[in-house]
Amino acid sequence: MSLVALERPAAASRWCAVERAAGRSLGLVPTMGALHAGHLSLVERARAENDLCVVSVFVNPLQFDEVADLAGYPRDWEGDVRVLEEAGCDLVFTGTLASFFEGRLDAVGELDPRHAVDPGPAAEGLEGACRSGHFRGVATIVARLFELVEPTRAYFGQKDYQQALVVADVARRRGGPEVVVCPISREPSGLARSSRNERLDAAERERAASLSRALSRASHLWRAGLREPRELEAALHTELADVDVEYAALREDGAWTGGDPAAPLERPVALVAARVGPVRLIDNHRLEEEPPVPAAAFPELSLPRT
Repeated sequence: MSLVALERPAAASRWCAVERAAGRSLGLVPTMGALHAGHLSLVERARAENDLCVVSVFVNPLQFDEVADLAGYPRDWEGDVRVLEEAGCDLVFTGTLASFFEGRLDAVGELDPRHAVDPGPAAEGLEGACRSGHFRGVATIVARLFELVEPTRAYFGQKDYQQALVVADVARRRGGPEVVVCPISREPSGLARSSRNERLDAAERERAASLSRALSRASHLWRAGLREPRELEAALHTELADVDVEYAALREDGAWTGGDPAAPLERPVALVAARVGPVRLIDNHRLEEEPPVPAAAFPELSLPRT
């Protein structure tokens, strides 16, 4: 089956309806394009677990809180189509805000607030605090994609940890689909793959690798027995001196709180957000898991004994 590329969401919805009626399962990979190896790992898993793989490509203006970030976000529809054809994807579609929300925009071309989707409690704190309205925009477009495709499963990357929680809440409230969160895809330096990485020059890319180094330092300390949250957060900041940090925090995996958790952490996840030059990057890591950067990279690290 060759790749079908459509530029109207309504046409994609009709294609999906035909395939569902034939009894085929659909795996959806929502993206904003400028596809990289991380996206393709989601496509690969969607293909393996479903009869058909559907990818959406849409730079969603509803989830941007900065005009410059939206304007500078990389776009390459033709390139994305070529990459997805090689990857064995079955359907890719795109559209405009007006075509995704037909009849739902107001007189000035903005989405009528009545059609916005509440992102739920997982939107509180960290990304939600730093990016006003971001998760409402995410929840709104994801709910719309679920309406259009009605997938069996939808695939998201763990790099957007808090977003994955928001998406899971959206799916739970509407009774599906199953949300599959896939591991972070990383460059050899440990830097989490992101479409925004394309905007980094060589020096900025080297500085950006400090995010994964910070997570790794905290992870090595946790795995060696350190349990004091303030010391773990201090370890994060040790590696972030050359970037503009927005937050470097710990949360309990599976029990999201907007502020710092009150109880001792049992399964902590460390989350960081920072600006490197003009680019805002995020990353996270469950401290109990193998760190992205090996301990040999931290020869001065004093590891406590349990």
